[in-house]
Amino acid sequence: MTTHSNKTIFQLDHAVFTYPYEEPVLRNISLTIQEGEKVCILGANGCGKSTLLKIFSGLLLPQQGTFAAFENEVTEKKLNDDSFSKAYHKKVGFIFQDSDVQLFCSTVEEEIAFGLLQQGLNRDTVTRRIDDIVKMLEIEHLINKAPFKLSGGEKKKVALASVLAMNPDVLILDEPTNGLDPRTQMWLIRLLDSLGEAGKTIISSTHNLDLVSRISDRAVLFDEDHSIVADEPTRALIQNAELLKAVNLVDESYRV
Repeated sequence: MTTHSNKTIFQLDHAVFTYPYEEPVLRNISLTIQEGEKVCILGANGCGKSTLLKIFSGLLLPQQGTFAAFENEVTEKKLNDDSFSKAYHKKVGFIFQDSDVQLFCSTVEEEIAFGLLQQGLNRDTVTRRIDDIVKMLEIEHLINKAPFKLSGGEKKKVALASVLAMNPDVLILDEPTNGLDPRTQMWLIRLLDSLGEAGKTIISSTHNLDLVSRISDRAVLFDEDHSIVADEPTRALIQNAELLKAVNLVDESYRV
């Protein structure tokens, strides 16, 4: 298991979130994540995983309870402050489940450059960062292509490149292997391994139990009532067949 510091990255206390005209999608959630952890949020579709990740990413705020990041409370006023928001999104990178939501520039090079230029980096630094990240992810051949013309796996790599170029401390991935072929899935697993070894905090969500033990050391399990029912080492959790069946994450045929 990866060692991590005692520095708190995220802390939710009694958080509640409800979309308009709907039942709460997060009910009374209290959760702490430490620097360097590899955490997976588990649960059936619709249990609140994506909403939780968007709170961590600074895209949403709980309507009740508190949310702190890097040991400071995060509020709507702070997120609306340009300098706070830029600093936050430099530290925290979010990979959406659907890469098409994330990609909007006319070329891959512009896509990767966009966030770096928003941070006010000079052109030479931006060019160097782009060169480094496309070599690391082995996507040099895509650099002049239009993102919307790429395959699903290629889009995922470009979305990752645009986030990793910012060198965030925390990487958040919503259903990271959705739509990826087996080869690209293995590539992504190896990449997350190396980022974890480099000390990044990695938070992901999935309902794929074959994946979870490969990308996390700790698992947080939601039930269909949008509450946390377990928070323990990943290997222990995925062996609890009765609990996984109770939250409708696996069927009766599931064997440990």
